[in-house]
Amino acid sequence: MKKIFKKNYKKIGLLGGTFDPPHLGHLQISKIALKKLKLDFVFWLVTKKNPFKKKPYLSISKRIKLSKKITKKTRKIKIQHLDELVKSKNTYDLLSFLKKNNKKIKLFFLMGEDNMIYLHKWKNWQKIPRLAKIVVFPRTGYSTKAVKSIAAKRFNKNDWQYINFKKINISSSLIRKFW
Repeated sequence: MKKIFKKNYKKIGLLGGTFDPPHLGHLQISKIALKKLKLDFVFWLVTKKNPFKKKPYLSISKRIKLSKKITKKTRKIKIQHLDELVKSKNTYDLLSFLKKNNKKIKLFFLMGEDNMIYLHKWKNWQKIPRLAKIVVFPRTGYSTKAVKSIAAKRFNKNDWQYINFKKINISSSLIRKFW
C-alpha cells in the first residue's frame, strides 16, 4: 500500500470535494485550519464526482490544475486525487484507506456546515469520527440547520468541532453562475 503522507507528520487536515471550481473560501478554511488546529499540512482531496451531485462542470484534470494554481503560494496545502488508488469516491472508504496506511497520524476532516446537514446520508457516516475528527466551518445560511442536523445530534461532542470565523460569501455553484 502506498504512503500518502510523510512519516514525520503528526496532524493532517483533509478537505475533500469536487472543487468545481476551487475558490478563495476553500483556501481560507484551509489556512484557518492550519493555524487553529496546528496542522502540519492540509490536503485537498479532489474527487472525480460527488455521489450526491450532478456531473461536475469542469474536468478532473482542470479542477486539479486550478486547485494547484490557487494554492501555489501556500506551501502547507497539497493537492491529491486518490479515487483510483482508493477505488472509491466515498469519504469513509478514503479515510479508512488513509488511516490504514498512516496509523500514527491524527486526521482532521474539514467540511462546511452545508455538508454537516446531509452527513447522515453518507456511507458509514457514524464511523467517520473513529478515523478523523470532523471540523466544521460556517457557510452563509446553514448555521442553524447544521447545529440541528442528525449528525450533530448523534455525534459525541469529542467527535466534531466547530470553528467560527468571518466567512466570505462564495461557493463553487455561485462562481459557475457567472461563467
